[in-house]
Amino acid sequence: MGEMSDRTEGGASIFDPLDCDMAVVWTSPRPDILADILDTPWRTNGDTVERIELLAAKFVSGEMDCPADWKATRAVLSEIETWLKPSILACGPAEVEGLLKGLDGRFVAPGPSGAPTRGRPDVLPTGRNFYSVDSRAVPTPAAYELGKKSAELLVRRYVQDHGEWPVSFGLTAWGTSNMRTGGDDIAQALALIGVKPLWDASSRRVTGYEIIPPAMLRRPRVDVTLRISGFFRDAFPEQIALFDKAIRAVGALEEDVGDNPIAERMRGEAARLAAAGLDEVSAKRRAGYRVFGSKPGAYGAGLQALIDEKGWERRADLAEAYLVWGSYAYGAGEEGKAERGLFEERLRSVQAVIQNQDNREHDLLDSDDYYQFEGGMAAAAEQLAGARPSIYHNDHSRPEKPVIRSLEEEIGRVVRGRVVNPKWISGVMRHGYKGAAEIAATVDYLFAFSATTGAVGEHHFEAVYQAFVADAGVRDFMIEKNPAAFDEMRERLCEAIDRSLWTPRSNSARFHLAANNRMR
Repeated sequence: MGEMSDRTEGGASIFDPLDCDMAVVWTSPRPDILADILDTPWRTNGDTVERIELLAAKFVSGEMDCPADWKATRAVLSEIETWLKPSILACGPAEVEGLLKGLDGRFVAPGPSGAPTRGRPDVLPTGRNFYSVDSRAVPTPAAYELGKKSAELLVRRYVQDHGEWPVSFGLTAWGTSNMRTGGDDIAQALALIGVKPLWDASSRRVTGYEIIPPAMLRRPRVDVTLRISGFFRDAFPEQIALFDKAIRAVGALEEDVGDNPIAERMRGEAARLAAAGLDEVSAKRRAGYRVFGSKPGAYGAGLQALIDEKGWERRADLAEAYLVWGSYAYGAGEEGKAERGLFEERLRSVQAVIQNQDNREHDLLDSDDYYQFEGGMAAAAEQLAGARPSIYHNDHSRPEKPVIRSLEEEIGRVVRGRVVNPKWISGVMRHGYKGAAEIAATVDYLFAFSATTGAVGEHHFEAVYQAFVADAGVRDFMIEKNPAAFDEMRERLCEAIDRSLWTPRSNSARFHLAANNRMR
């Protein structure tokens, strides 16, 4: 929608619908084509964005014709109609065909992998035997630029929130997301410690790293502990070794303590280990561990069974599961050494837990992995330090504009924008049994985030209750299409009350939750 941008001839003023303050009063022109599309008042940037989105939807659906002089928009619409739309429509049949070919032992054509919303429409149509990235070229230069930008914004946000430079972060790295992005997470970790990858000019493969001096970094280095997933461990051993070597090199620098807390911490810990009887080489090696994960052959973070089966009493039980499951050290030449004590030492000093989301095709309330890794690390750090660290859930869906948000902000956005949004609810209701299961799963994940982090407000539970239980239409739909999912959701909300995670506004809510079960 380039023609709808609000800009002067010299480019001094640009309105970007994807990056604007929605509440700001709209003072620019009101074109007739936008004014006529809605009868509601046009007051703010948000009203403008709504009109642009409606107009774009009408253009794409063919309900309205695009003006002939809107050449840029017509070019985009032409691309959608002639290539993107057919590719999307071909996904369903291609998936079925690919599955049947695979089951029959026949050849399944290869194809690239990635997220279409992250600039990879070439992955469509799906249904192919997708291949991944060249792991030797991760992180890519583009991923490093995003990681560097996100790292600087993250440090700035922490300083704004706390009034001091951060010293230690805990960062989760998943294999699938780093494949989609070319290494956003590992690039961000390198940028935080003040290191830049080096690439071969012809192959673009990573050949090493360059340590950025404090004068160029213009901020203190941040000590980063990586908690990697099992798939990241299997798919990216070169990146584990790269980060391990880089942070050890940073820890060996003779820099001011204020510029390099990593070196101070490594030297101090090595001295303590040596004083306890460990030889100098082993002490330095153990003091440098910064990459941890589940033991070789294991996957996950260990919290799902506890949450699903109600096998926990206090948040400390969830923290213990996270520590037991993820306390294996990795690095260059180290493949899963049990180091529970060192993992605890790292998490005890973590000031902020970081989770990056690379696209908006999903959110933190439609997968159990988010609460297991993000919530698990926060619970463990809180248990060890006695206070909950800050938790940042970052939006990397637009590489040119990463956004740093607290977990509380992200949960609020997702609950309002998706979970209790009537458009989403009506959409999943079209899918019957599966739609009801998605609603119940969302409530499960919301509950799990509350259990592990306390970042879910009581008003969020109240909104969910009103949308899925108090609303007769949604309640009857779930009871009819998937009564087991409704029972699970009802029990989860009752558990939230029992564990004092939610106090309903209505005294009758608990009765209604139990009554719905008796009515069935």
